[in-house]
Amino acid sequence: MPAYKRILLKLSGEALMGDDAYGINRSTIVRMVREVQEVTALGVELAVVIGGGNIFRGVAGGSVGMDRATADYMGMLATVMNALALADTMRLEGLTARVMSAIAIEQVVESYVRPKALQYLEEGKVVIFAGGTGNPFFTTDTAAALRGAEIGAEIVLKATKVDGVYTADPKKDPLATRYANLSFDEAISKNLQVLDATAFALCRDQKLPIKVFSIFKPGALKRVVMGEDEGTLVHV
Repeated sequence: MPAYKRILLKLSGEALMGDDAYGINRSTIVRMVREVQEVTALGVELAVVIGGGNIFRGVAGGSVGMDRATADYMGMLATVMNALALADTMRLEGLTARVMSAIAIEQVVESYVRPKALQYLEEGKVVIFAGGTGNPFFTTDTAAALRGAEIGAEIVLKATKVDGVYTADPKKDPLATRYANLSFDEAISKNLQVLDATAFALCRDQKLPIKVFSIFKPGALKRVVMGEDEGTLVHV
């Protein structure tokens, strides 16, 4: 039995690059969608918040000196491109996905409307939230915390390149150990960067647990959803 009925998966744009310098790596996105498919097959309702770093980092050099709000809007548009790619890959793999954007681009994707998103989840569709929060100065981590709280997700799953939160950087310190569990207060006192500060505070206030795990570890997403010892759980 899955440990959760409804989850919010936060995917970074960089995760879609695979080993490429930028853009979307086809085999990587297909593999991730198949991991999602394993979870939805269990009857779990799943929503995704996607970042845009794989596209926006590619043009970020040109944004040096640019107005911060303008650069953030460019980043939001990059998340829409990723969301469309993700939804189309899901379609090809037999999943039904709906992209909902926090910024209105009606000819391309539908705008985010909470009751509609809840309806899609109840119907077993994967909902992909694009456009961040729709506001500059907020990250897609904050969008994940916000949408997770709005849709009544039981947990926010933060997919990273590392299989959890460690006592030190495991690439630099061979003695670094993974935390299985952490309280929000412990994560703050130890200055562990689980999510950005705004997103972290929102999850803490809403008593919304966060699980940090590696999306590059085969089967990890399913193990997290089944409640196994995978990644790091940050909770009240």
